[in-house]
Amino acid sequence: MAQKELVKNEELFTLNESLAGSYLQGFTYPWEALSGIHDLILKLGAGLPKDRYDQVAEDVWIAKSAKVFDSAYIGGACIIGERTQVRQCAFIRGDALVGDDCVIGNSAELKNVIIFNNCEVPHYNYVGDSILGFHAHMGAGSITSNIKADRTNIVVKGETAYETGRRKIGAILGDWVEVGCNAVLNPGTVVGCRSMIYPTSCVRGIVPCDTIFKNTGEMIEKK
Repeated sequence: MAQKELVKNEELFTLNESLAGSYLQGFTYPWEALSGIHDLILKLGAGLPKDRYDQVAEDVWIAKSAKVFDSAYIGGACIIGERTQVRQCAFIRGDALVGDDCVIGNSAELKNVIIFNNCEVPHYNYVGDSILGFHAHMGAGSITSNIKADRTNIVVKGETAYETGRRKIGAILGDWVEVGCNAVLNPGTVVGCRSMIYPTSCVRGIVPCDTIFKNTGEMIEKK
């Protein structure tokens, strides 16, 4: 294919669209940053401006302008950004850095994630051990699968095979990625910027930037 497999942090993300931007600059590949999310949130939380954020529980900071429904559960460590909505029955298990103007929807579950600004995880989604870029959107029922059935370490596979040394990696979505309803992103999936995943697809490996992934597994260049 003509599209390039762009899998480095600087290629996937607009880094100034997340509080984690400087942190991610310290790594080449996004999966290298997953093990430090907990400590990153604690460091960032301690420095958040008190006129814009409330510390509502141990290691949990929520922007005053955010809307969190009473039925949502938020465990630490966690930061919820400004104007973000955390809707009914959302389950944030912890180690979640959620940006500004995001939607964490009804019955969505987050664990060990970085969610960039303007990202939407709106309905019945599971996102674990993952990074979702600026303006990424996951359709209803789409999920990240973050561990292999045989529990062996995950290899990110494309034109190059990247040995990650990690047993748990969900998905890495670049900026402006669209994931269709009920798609499954298998462990170690990387979707490049502006790419689209068809509904009900089963995706694994690297989807290059500006690509349409069809539910037959075919990939075509996005016009």
